[in-house]
Amino acid sequence: MGAVRKVATYLGLGGVDQYDEPYEYEGAEDEEWMPAAERAARRWQQAGEPARIVMVQPLKYNDAPTIGKHFREGQTVIMDVTGMSMTEATRMVDFAAGLAYGCEGKIERIAEKVFLLAPADVEISAV
Repeated sequence: MGAVRKVATYLGLGGVDQYDEPYEYEGAEDEEWMPAAERAARRWQQAGEPARIVMVQPLKYNDAPTIGKHFREGQTVIMDVTGMSMTEATRMVDFAAGLAYGCEGKIERIAEKVFLLAPADVEISAV
């Protein structure tokens, strides 16, 4: 008896037979799950390209997708929000913190209104 059927039987639910069929997806057995940041890092390593650091100076919150794009591609991002109002800068930092957390990366304040977003495979050390 499949796991789903066992749980459904335990909960007293019926008609779960439709979920016991194996899911067919071409290439699924070849794919290995890994965090997006690690996948991006492997892509950079395989391509033989050096690590990149991107400097972004957003002027409005609508510039957030640019930061997200670079970070999800495995690039370290320096985000300078000095040109933004305090309200929008706060929103942008909140966005960046969520982005870093969601991609298993890190965010560090490196100066007044300047932040470093580092992918999971980048080590940050203060000397």
